Amino acid sequence: MKAPVEFARRAPRLVLMSPRKLVVGLPTQELIDSMRDLSDVEFVLWSFDRPAPVEHFDIVVPPYLDGANVLERLAGVSVTLVQSQSIGFEGVTKYLPPGIPFANASSVHESSTAELCLGLILTLQRGIADFVRASERHEWAPNWYPSLADRKVLIVGYGALGRAIEERLAPFEVEITRVAATERVQTGPSGRPVQVHGFADLHALLPHTEIAILSTPLNRNTHHLVDAEFLASLHDGAMLVNVARGRVVDTEALVREVTSGRLRAALDVTDPEPLPSDHPLWNLQNVVISPHRGGASSAMFPRMRKLIRQQIELMQAEREPMNIVIDATRK
Repeated sequence: MKAPVEFARRAPRLVLMSPRKLVVGLPTQELIDSMRDLSDVEFVLWSFDRPAPVEHFDIVVPPYLDGANVLERLAGVSVTLVQSQSIGFEGVTKYLPPGIPFANASSVHESSTAELCLGLILTLQRGIADFVRASERHEWAPNWYPSLADRKVLIVGYGALGRAIEERLAPFEVEITRVAATERVQTGPSGRPVQVHGFADLHALLPHTEIAILSTPLNRNTHHLVDAEFLASLHDGAMLVNVARGRVVDTEALVREVTSGRLRAALDVTDPEPLPSDHPLWNLQNVVISPHRGGASSAMFPRMRKLIRQQIELMQAEREPMNIVIDATRK
């Protein structure tokens, strides 16, 4: 078997042990066809639906929606880098064999997810869902709705997605407060420094929030971050927007609040997911649900293609790949 490109144990960079063609596994023929102009790369079609067709991959890209469990098929395969097509990576360590680095798809989905986030907010805030229901009944329903302008918005999770959401919200003249796991000052979308509060400040900020947007990763610190206490701290009429992961929210606590009519919710993700057809959230006019479609737009394929190309070029240049969220030293 040819000597693979390996991560050095002590230095977080790639060491090319011998010049050769990179072996790159891709899950669709469409992705392979889009890479044909790249030199010194051997592309292998593999959608993880069968045992690995080769003994070694320099880069392998799993299917988009098959879940982390397909990574079990990498057991016994030599892999230098797994490049995911998703931003989230919860559950990956359960199935990813030790010693294999894993990169997420940061830069691919943020813009589309931020677009949908804004659309969900406007759908509830400006009554668009009510207008659609009324038009289906052929009714003229000129009701009064609150503006998005001048609202106090809390963004919980201030990574690339949180910043993309802020960038799109800012022209609507909202007042934005930012929260992340770690308190810090960092550069915002405008290029100016912005204050990011830590989670320790969260409950003090909630009573002043009219729209709370969840864009945080799912991990042990954010599982059920939005619980009964969080929701009770929001004042009457506030809106919860979830474009993060369903399990960031305690669904039972949310159902109680929205069923009472005290709060509203716009959800691209739910727990459980898919949401069962008889779930009470479907029946509420103060709840809007989209079926986890944040990143699923026409922007995905060209951005994913660009990211894979960048990873190939970095590896060919003996440089560290982008977006590594699980490194090779994990036991």
